Amino acid sequence: MLMERLSERLSLVTRVVTDPSVTAGYCTDFTGRWRGSTPLVALPGDTAEVAEVMRICAGEGVPVVPQGGNTGLVGGGVPMGGEVVLSLRRLTGLGPVDAAALQVTAGAGVVLASLQRHVRAAGLDFGVDFAARDAATVGGMVATNAGGERVLRYGTTRANVIGVEAVLADGSVISRLGGLPKDNTGFELPFTGSEGVLGIITAARLRLVPLLERRATALLGLPDVPAALAALAVLRPLDSLEMAEFFLPEGLRLVRGHTGLPSPTREEHAVYLLVECAASRDPEPELHAVLESLPAAEIVIAADAADRHRLWRYREAHTEAINSRGVPVKLDVALPLGELPAFLDDLPGLIGDAELYLFGHLAEGNLHVNLIGGQDPTDAVLRRVALAGGSISAEHGVGRAKSSWLHLSRSPAELAAFRAVKRALDPGCLLNPGALLP
Repeated sequence: MLMERLSERLSLVTRVVTDPSVTAGYCTDFTGRWRGSTPLVALPGDTAEVAEVMRICAGEGVPVVPQGGNTGLVGGGVPMGGEVVLSLRRLTGLGPVDAAALQVTAGAGVVLASLQRHVRAAGLDFGVDFAARDAATVGGMVATNAGGERVLRYGTTRANVIGVEAVLADGSVISRLGGLPKDNTGFELPFTGSEGVLGIITAARLRLVPLLERRATALLGLPDVPAALAALAVLRPLDSLEMAEFFLPEGLRLVRGHTGLPSPTREEHAVYLLVECAASRDPEPELHAVLESLPAAEIVIAADAADRHRLWRYREAHTEAINSRGVPVKLDVALPLGELPAFLDDLPGLIGDAELYLFGHLAEGNLHVNLIGGQDPTDAVLRRVALAGGSISAEHGVGRAKSSWLHLSRSPAELAAFRAVKRALDPGCLLNPGALLP
C-alpha cells in the first residue's frame, strides 16, 4: 500500500515508471556485478521536481538512490535495498558559455560528450575526460569526483567544479552557481565526492580550459614498469603533456581479440605507455625530441588524427574487452609511484588463479585491477594497497563495493566526521543508504 500511495503522489509532480521491464535497467550497474530492485523510478525534469520528490519520499520515510548515467563500477547507484530510484537523466540544461570567466553551468543529467560539444563550439574545453563520455553524466561525475585520462594536467572533477546546486534529504535546495572566483563567506559543503549520501546534485558550475586542438600522441613499448616510470619522469617537464596511460600485453591481446585491431608495435613488450601532448601550436617536435632521449624498446608516433584515435583505442577498449570475458571484479586503486613495482610484483600472489588485466593512469599511480574468475581477492589486494600508503579508491568512488574497507584509507577521526555530516544533512538516512559509509 505504501508504494502504491507513493507512486500516486509522485505521479502528480513528475514522471514515474513502475513497469518492471523498464525499471530493471536502473537496477544493475555497468559491470553487471551489482543487481538490485526498485518499486519505482522517478524522473524529474528540473530541480523543483527533484525537491518535491524528496519532500514526498521524506514524508513517507522512503529511502532514495540518486542515479545519473549508471556507468558506475562500485554499486554506488544501485538500489540494493529496494529503494526508490531518482534518476537525474532529464536534467539536461546547458547554460551559455561564459568565455570571459571560463565557466558554464550544466544540469546533472548532461552527459560528458554533450558538455564537450557545447563548450568546444565556443573554443573552450572541459578538463575531465574518460572513455564513458557518451553515457556518464555531470551529476555522477561530481558526486563521485571522477578522474579519467587528463588528471595529470587538469586534476579530478573536484578541481573543475566552482559550485553546485543540490537538493537535501528534506527537499530543501542549496544553490551555489554564481561562479564568483572570490567568495570567502564560509566553507563549501562537501557535495563533490559525497556519492549521493549528503544531497542530490542537480546542477554544477564548471571551470573551463582553452581548447587545444594541436596534439601529438605516441605509444612506447618498454621492458618493465621501472622503465615506464623513468620515461614518465623525463616526459613530465613538458608543459604540453596531458595524458600518460599504461597497459600490459595481456590486456592488449584481449583488446586485439575483441576489436580485431592489429598489433600496434613490431614486437610484444612488457609495458605499453601511451602519452599525449596538447598545445596551441604543434607539440610533436618537442615530444619527439624527448622521446629520442628515451631508451624505449619501441616508439610509435601517431601520424594524424585517425592514427591517434587508433592508438587510443588500444587503451580505451580495455573495459569493454574485459567485460566480454565475464563479470569482472574491478579494483580501482592508487599507490605512490615508488611503490608500484613492488605492488605489481606481489599482485599475482594475491589474486590466486584469477585472470588479471591491468591498465591505468601512470602519472597518478592509478591502477585498474580487473579480475575474471577465481576467488574474490578484494580484501588481500586492498590491504596490500593500504600497506603501501595507497588509496583503496582512486577515481571510481567507494560505493557499496568498498565501504567495508573505507577504514583502510580513512582514519577513525575522519570517519566520525563523515558520519557527523551525514547525520546533520540526512538524519533519517534516506539518501543512498549503504553507499560510501559502512
